[in-house]
Amino acid sequence: MTGPAVVNINDVLDGHVALQVDCVDRLYLNAYVPGLQVGGQVVSFFTRHRGDPVPSPALMERNGNRFRRDVKAFAEGHRIPILRLKKPDRSRWDDRKLDHVRPYLQRAERDEQFGVVAIVAAQEFQWVYSAKNRSPKPGVVSYDFVKEERRVGVYYVYVLDADFGPGFIKICTYFPYPTKVWLNGHEWAKQQCDHAGVGYTALANGFAACEDPAALQAICDRFGPADVQAFFDRWTAVIPTPFTPADRAAGYWWELSMRQVEVSHTLVFDNPRRARGFFEALVADNIGIGRPAEVAMVFARPLRRPTKHPYRARIFTPGTEVKMDFAYKHSRVKQYLKEGRALRIETVINKPADIDVLARLEHLPELVAKARGVNDRLLTVERAGQGCAIGSALFERIHQPYIREGQRTGALRFGGYTRHGPDRRPLRVRPRRRRLHQQEPSRAGRRTARPGLHDLADDLRPAPPPPPRAHRTHPPHQHLHPHPRRTPCRRLLQQDPRPAPPSPHRRRRPATRTPRAPPRPHHHRPRHQRLRRQRKTHSRGVKLAEMFKDPTPKKI
Repeated sequence: MTGPAVVNINDVLDGHVALQVDCVDRLYLNAYVPGLQVGGQVVSFFTRHRGDPVPSPALMERNGNRFRRDVKAFAEGHRIPILRLKKPDRSRWDDRKLDHVRPYLQRAERDEQFGVVAIVAAQEFQWVYSAKNRSPKPGVVSYDFVKEERRVGVYYVYVLDADFGPGFIKICTYFPYPTKVWLNGHEWAKQQCDHAGVGYTALANGFAACEDPAALQAICDRFGPADVQAFFDRWTAVIPTPFTPADRAAGYWWELSMRQVEVSHTLVFDNPRRARGFFEALVADNIGIGRPAEVAMVFARPLRRPTKHPYRARIFTPGTEVKMDFAYKHSRVKQYLKEGRALRIETVINKPADIDVLARLEHLPELVAKARGVNDRLLTVERAGQGCAIGSALFERIHQPYIREGQRTGALRFGGYTRHGPDRRPLRVRPRRRRLHQQEPSRAGRRTARPGLHDLADDLRPAPPPPPRAHRTHPPHQHLHPHPRRTPCRRLLQQDPRPAPPSPHRRRRPATRTPRAPPRPHHHRPRHQRLRRQRKTHSRGVKLAEMFKDPTPKKI
């Protein structure tokens, strides 16, 4: 009965990969107004730009109320539902905002109706401005605008775009109106394949098969900042915004920066029957990928000790799937099996500064190139780790004895025994205790680490053990010499022979006891009063003792 075949990552990836794609997956962007980042810029916005005499929080409240009315009017005019959701249940995997909006997106995709499909109204913590009166005088106001993290209202505007597919733009309803943009690079690649006529089979948000893999990879490589900026400009011209056209003409408009970028490397197997077993074996062999040395090798960055962010690896099972990830500073790398058919490696960059990239959108190609390098190095490390492992064919060949060119070659089974018979014992390899730096050159006549073999090529039986060596005698124990100035402790060190016991005929004189003195009677003793030392004073020559002299006359 033969055991299970050894699974090697090199055997699987070299001949059983049907499709290999590198593409940007999740893209989460920040939209901010550069001219409204400090309090002085807020004052200039209301006084110099809009012409208000006094900058106050009432002006921000008036602008926010106008934006809320515009959103409600836009939803009513285009018959767009506004979903007011509660706080999501983190213990569930299907209580996200996208899960509630997915029926509207699927209906719009089925009808091929591109546009705004739903609006989600929620409350979240955002960094917004608060006004504080810094004037101590009553009736006088002088506001100071500072940023605080507060729970405010936000609008998620979900759209179905002709180029990107599903996405959303989240706009805060409080000044300075921070905004987020969510897109997916795989969905963009699908839409571009449809426009170019390239046939493919979808795998969730990825690809399971493609008629022209080279054309698909060329489309994924074409994705850049211009496509993302076009999406944002196209939909901010359609949905309501808190800024007017005059504000945009004066330079008060959003600019995009990278908040989170996921770059994936997908390997689709031609036979997915053993994909789960292969991936679980891959996870078991690379359980220490989160150690500092391996992380530094994957990210190609030097180790710096001590570090604020711990090095760790995590293996978890959301549902029935097995996933593994490890972190580097704010970023992390994920590995999982995509729907049981493809191995996906994702590098998630949560802070571009972790890999020395600026956060502006124009630096997206540089970030994508470095993240792809991380994916390639991780796969190279995992393949090199199993490069020394025995392949399936070689393992089967050396596991059993065989005859080649007329000569019989014997083999020792893994976990076998040293000899046959009732007294057989399992083979045990004892490690040598000699350190590497203490090894000595080999000498003639010296006993080797393991017994030699016979001279015949066919006889692989071990040679008889060497004769036992004579037992080495140790020198007698050297007694410690007594200290010349200390009393010898004969009972502990046994330096001198013990004295002879006393003769039983000789009677010992009883020791005389001194009578104990009777206890003193307990009586109260007055406490002694401490006399203060007299100090010399120089005020009119009067001593301090004369000031406290008893005025009562003494009897003679």
